[in-house]
Amino acid sequence: MPDTLTTNSPIIAGYRAATPGSAAASEKASRLFPSGVTHDSRYIEPYGLYITRAQGPRKWDVDGNCYVDYFGGHGALLLGHSHPKIVEAVKQQIERGTHFGASHETEIAWAEWVLKLVPSAERVRFTSSGTEATLMAVRLARAFTGKSKLIRFKHHFHGWHDHMTSGYASHFDGSPTPGVLSGVAGGLLLAEQNDAEGLARLLDENKDIAAAIIEPTGAHGARLPIDPKFLVALRELTRQHGVVLIFDEVVTGFRVSPGGAQAEYGIRPDLTTLAKILAGGLPGGAVAGRKDILDLLDFQVTRASDREKISHQGTFNANPLSAAAGVAALEIVGTTDACARANRYSDTLCRRINEVFEEEQVPWAAYGMFSNFHIFTNPDHRTIVPTRFDALEQPGPHAEAGGRDLKTRPLGVGTWIFC
Repeated sequence: MPDTLTTNSPIIAGYRAATPGSAAASEKASRLFPSGVTHDSRYIEPYGLYITRAQGPRKWDVDGNCYVDYFGGHGALLLGHSHPKIVEAVKQQIERGTHFGASHETEIAWAEWVLKLVPSAERVRFTSSGTEATLMAVRLARAFTGKSKLIRFKHHFHGWHDHMTSGYASHFDGSPTPGVLSGVAGGLLLAEQNDAEGLARLLDENKDIAAAIIEPTGAHGARLPIDPKFLVALRELTRQHGVVLIFDEVVTGFRVSPGGAQAEYGIRPDLTTLAKILAGGLPGGAVAGRKDILDLLDFQVTRASDREKISHQGTFNANPLSAAAGVAALEIVGTTDACARANRYSDTLCRRINEVFEEEQVPWAAYGMFSNFHIFTNPDHRTIVPTRFDALEQPGPHAEAGGRDLKTRPLGVGTWIFC
C-alpha cells in the first residue's frame, strides 16, 4: 500500500528504518491488490511486514529481522511454525500427489480423529475453509428444521459470507452491509451474548428460527468473554424451541482442549464448525455434528426418506495435503498435553504482564480464556487493578466501538515482537 501515514512517532520512524524491504514489497502490492493486501487483518499502517520464513515461535522478514510471533497463522498454528511431524507428513504426501480428485484413505484417518476428539461429532463433512463450514451449517439447519431465521450474537465472527456480515464490526441494527441482499440480512436476528433473558424473549417472539450460532468462548476469540452459565442457558433454550445450536469452534476447536470448548464446558451442540488447527496450518474446514442433520448430505438416506439432498461440492474438500497435515496435527493434540501447555503459557503471560503494568502504574490489563489472551488498553480511563482485572465485570459500551479498545491476541495469534 502507499505509505501515506505521516507521523512524528519515533516508533513508526524506527519501524520504517528497520523494514525497507517490506516497504518496497508493499509498494508493489499496492499496484496489485486492493489496499495492497490479501486479507483485511493484514492491513497495517504504514505497511505490513513481508515474511520469508518461520520456525517454531519465530518469523523472519525480508530484511532479516527476527520476530517472536504471536500471530500464528490467524490461530491455525497451535504447534508453531513448521512442526517437524507436520512437515514430514506433508512431504510424504506431496510425493504421492497433491490432488487426486477422488477419495483417499487419509481423509478417513482425518475424520476418525475429528470424531474421536469432538464430543458432538457423529458425522463430519470437510470443506476448504471456516467460512464454507459456517455456510454449510446454516444451510443444514434450515433444511433440517424447515425454518428460515438465524440467531447471531453481536461481534461474533463466523466468516465473510452474506449471512455473517451484519453485526460483526458494523451494522449492529441488522441492516445489510454493501453487496448483501436485504432479504438475507432480514433473516438474521442479532442478540447480545450473556443475556439469557433477552435470548428467551427473542425465541418466544419468533417461531421461525432454524439455528443459533455462537463463538463459545465469546466474541473475537474471547476478547468479549462468554459467561459459561450463558452457554448452559443457550443450550437449554434452543433445545426447548427446536432450534439447532451451532458452536463455531473454528478458533476454539483443538485449542481450548482437544475436544474444543464443548468438551471443556460439557455442552453438546447440534452442529460444530471447524477450521484452523483442524488442518495443521493448511487450508481446511469441516462441519461435524448429529448424524440425522448431516444425513441431509447423504445420497442413500435422503433417497430412502424421500427428501431432497443438499448439494455440496468443493474441488479441494479433504484434499490430501490438508488431510495429511490435519492427521499429524490432531494426533499430537489428541495424544499430548499441547492444549494444556498453551493454556498455561497464556495464564503465565497474562499474570506477568499484569505484574509489570502494576509495577509501572499502567492502568491496562492482560486477560484471556484458555490460550487466547488480550490487552485491555482502558481508553475510558477506568479505575482497574491489572492483577485483579475481570473482563466479565467491565461495562459493555466498549464493545459497540468494534472492540477498538481491546486488542485480540490469542496465544499464537497476535502482534510480533523483535527477538
